[in-house]
Amino acid sequence: MYKLLIVDDEPLVQVGIQSMLNWHELDIEICGTAMNGQAALKIIEEVSPDLVLTDIKMPIMSGLELAKICYERYGSIKPAFIILTSYEDFQMAREALIYQVADYLVKLELTPETLKESVTSVLKRIKTSSAAGQADSNDVRPYNDKFLIRLLNNLFESEEQFLLQSKDLNLDFHYPYYVCCYGEMLSKQADFLSFDKQMQLFNSSLQMLRELVIKYLPCFCLSLDIRHFVLIFCMEEKPAASYGENMKEILLNISTSLTNYFNVSFCCGIGSLVDGPNSISDSYQYARQAFSLTTEETSLVFFEDYLKNDSYRNSFNISLFKDNLTKAFEEYDPDILNQTISEICNLFMENKNHYVQTMDAACNILYLSLYLIQDGETIISQIFKDYPDGYRSVYKQTSVEQLVSWLTFLKEQLCILFEEKRKDYKNHIVSNVKKYITKHVAKRLTLNEVAAVFGISPNYLSQLFKKYNDIGFNEYVNQSKINEAKNLLTDSNYKVYEVAEMLGFESAFYFSKVFKKVEGVSPTEYLNLKYL
Repeated sequence: MYKLLIVDDEPLVQVGIQSMLNWHELDIEICGTAMNGQAALKIIEEVSPDLVLTDIKMPIMSGLELAKICYERYGSIKPAFIILTSYEDFQMAREALIYQVADYLVKLELTPETLKESVTSVLKRIKTSSAAGQADSNDVRPYNDKFLIRLLNNLFESEEQFLLQSKDLNLDFHYPYYVCCYGEMLSKQADFLSFDKQMQLFNSSLQMLRELVIKYLPCFCLSLDIRHFVLIFCMEEKPAASYGENMKEILLNISTSLTNYFNVSFCCGIGSLVDGPNSISDSYQYARQAFSLTTEETSLVFFEDYLKNDSYRNSFNISLFKDNLTKAFEEYDPDILNQTISEICNLFMENKNHYVQTMDAACNILYLSLYLIQDGETIISQIFKDYPDGYRSVYKQTSVEQLVSWLTFLKEQLCILFEEKRKDYKNHIVSNVKKYITKHVAKRLTLNEVAAVFGISPNYLSQLFKKYNDIGFNEYVNQSKINEAKNLLTDSNYKVYEVAEMLGFESAFYFSKVFKKVEGVSPTEYLNLKYL
């Protein structure tokens, strides 16, 4: 049962919220009430509630201050916060977004229906986070983002790799239909802010965007850089032919909310409806092409309305180079990277009228660099430190020649980086895989599944393990499991078959066989020797 803490300086409001819903029916126990944030913080420290429903304005310590302290201490997962606001508190609500508040409800509009909808939505996210083992979201987010970048650019080696990695990350792609939207945050005041303030503004806007889109449809949201983002809408049933207009209405409503809160809007290209996750990259490419036609007057462009002829559908797709690009980024190989990007640049220099496609290629290579290179954001920012607007200067290039020049500079700098980091990076992969094995030692760990988690091929992971470790991958997994088994057998009263089951072995017999191979004795013999 989930624990809820209610925080409000008005006793009648506390009572009203307690009586508004059948909390037991929602699998929720009200673990306490408090009149201010300071009292609530003591309860949080003692009881560790899953959910806090708090007024934003209170004496001694406000709900905003409470959310800030909890965010700094515990991160964004637990407790989850639902903030009660009034219309005049919108400025404070903007700041609360920085602390990853889960939802906002206007007091005057609060009804049993809106409260239940909000609480149910937040609990669903808590359950998803728990199921995925996301005690620390910072551990998982980079892997999720890398996965989505590969998906959008069709860079998975096989269907098996896609399925294994999505399963391990607990990303649900069972839906039959998908639509991608590619957009850019717009703010006239942002250009006058420092970089840190811009980051805060757009991060908060993106957080609100994430919170709003899932109220309409299941959706994955990915930030490509400080301003650009991708939405992947998931649909259980094939929508009506007018779905493009419905998508525009959803996006317009969200943009209006962003404008009201942050004075930020966005322009967006909407891709075609596609069948199955394997075609998401097509919808993404179409969304980017539609985006190129957006203007200040026409901020939402649907691909099917403007770009129906085959010349657009057959436009440049970076996935044609996916094998070489994947290998280059995966193995930090400067030769392959140089050859591949040079081929792409030569292709566009021979077709200088294809500006939109050249911009698309340059941006996709930029996004791959940001997400597939460890500390990519820091590294790419450093590469373009002398450019006005940093790496975002790509959007200011106005011709194919300028884009090719920009891309060539990026290629040259990445080749230098790859040459320097190649050996250390490979060692780093093995180190991270070993940490992953230790953390997930109770799971059934296969070479294919672990390679999928790290977005590399099984053969490459096997080669790295042999080169940078004393023993191979399977031997290391078995050794880690047996070390844990020894702890369980000696420090508890578990039986051999129970330990075998706890550590993901298919049977007690196979567990004993592996144990003897690693230790030279069976589990029973080991215990007998231990207690002699």
